[in-house]
Amino acid sequence: MKRLLIVGCGDIAQRMVPLLAGRCRIYALARDPRCFAQLRALGVTPIPGDLDAPGSLAALAGVAHDVVHFVPPPDHETRDTRTRHLVAALARGSSLPRQLVYISTSGVYGDCRGELVAETRPAQPQSARARRRADAEHQLRAWGQRSGVRVTILRVPGIYAADRLPVARLERGTPALAPEDDAYVNHVHADDLARIVVAALRRGSPGRLYNAADDAPIRMGDYFDLVAEHCGLPRPPRVTWAEAQRVIPRQLLSFMGESRRLVNRRLKEELRLKLRYPTVRHGVAATTRREA
Repeated sequence: MKRLLIVGCGDIAQRMVPLLAGRCRIYALARDPRCFAQLRALGVTPIPGDLDAPGSLAALAGVAHDVVHFVPPPDHETRDTRTRHLVAALARGSSLPRQLVYISTSGVYGDCRGELVAETRPAQPQSARARRRADAEHQLRAWGQRSGVRVTILRVPGIYAADRLPVARLERGTPALAPEDDAYVNHVHADDLARIVVAALRRGSPGRLYNAADDAPIRMGDYFDLVAEHCGLPRPPRVTWAEAQRVIPRQLLSFMGESRRLVNRRLKEELRLKLRYPTVRHGVAATTRREA
């Protein structure tokens, strides 16, 4: 039976595990022993280790045929040292993995001024966090070319689900941008993303990039209005970009300053995935209906 290693067994990984039940033996790198029982209950074998402590990763060598890498870079480095440690640990085995799927971010494209963005567009990350993600992509693609490991990269936008809606932001009354200043944002439902990862394991091409997004980019303020409507909350006030720089925290503002519309043709044609929630209007409506 094939062996799959999940690096970072959080929400999306745990949604993915039932989709693979009976098809492979699943291991997960985990640094917190308190989560081992939960992993075992899912049918996953925990492997103790920490990507920030490379000496703890010896057990990863040769353990798996396939690897899914969910762990984000550290938030205080200029490069992704965690991915470097993972690659080094996997390379020590007598047999390398056959493939690795990396969950990256669409933030590596930077601000595209609302233009349509396919995977052929060069990455131009503007934030430190996006530059670290771009560094991880570069490390993994270079390793794949050297080693023959099939590396597939998913560039993921905003993830949403019943417990991942901006309800707290709406309750605080955090403003959104006025329509003339607002940015396009992209989304994917958490359940669809889990299915996309499984599809990438089955059909992803070596060195290939995939925009793991739904079919319909939406203005950020319109998204907040949509969630407010379905959750019975007031719509957020709208402010100009100049006003936003005074009243919105800088980290949050950085997301509002990048506008792009992702093209997901490869996702549907190459990975042959049919989205259950092709737009956030479908997904938010279904999610809030189930919650009600």
